[in-house]
Amino acid sequence: MADGTDEDHELMAGIARGDAQAFRRLVDRHAGWGVGFVERMVGARADAEDLVQTAFLRVWQGAAKWERAARFRTWFYRVLYNLCMDHFRANAVPTEDLDEELPDGQPSVEERYASAQRADRVRAAISALPARQRAAIVLCYYQELSQADAAATLGVSEGALESLLSRGRESLRKSMQHELH
Repeated sequence: MADGTDEDHELMAGIARGDAQAFRRLVDRHAGWGVGFVERMVGARADAEDLVQTAFLRVWQGAAKWERAARFRTWFYRVLYNLCMDHFRANAVPTEDLDEELPDGQPSVEERYASAQRADRVRAAISALPARQRAAIVLCYYQELSQADAAATLGVSEGALESLLSRGRESLRKSMQHELH
């Protein structure tokens, strides 16, 4: 399959047999986007790296129980999401440092400053959303998951995901309008 599902299934089968090489290959395939997702959720790279490491430990420990019918990527998003929720319960939710890349062009200092200010406001607004709305926004708009995969990750129906997205967008719109006035 083009999305790597078959290869992920083979790697998980190898991990279930204790194959460390298969585990390294799975980590290489998924660590980058996993850290990106978790960092957008929790707001700190070091915390994200720790949580992703914990997630991969769970993969290693639970590979024999993993159900082949599930897409690995969707299942792993769910593991990461659950770890983020555990992190939020154990720590105060950050209200800053939700990384957003600026364009690669050569804007002026004023343009870069204005852009950084907007990015800070967007990060703060996203961080202030309730965790489930934030997760829906990050999964669909930053991680570019399909609505079906995002809904599966969050353990909700597609209709419920649409509601989370709608409420999240409305909250962001109100927050950003408030910032501008």
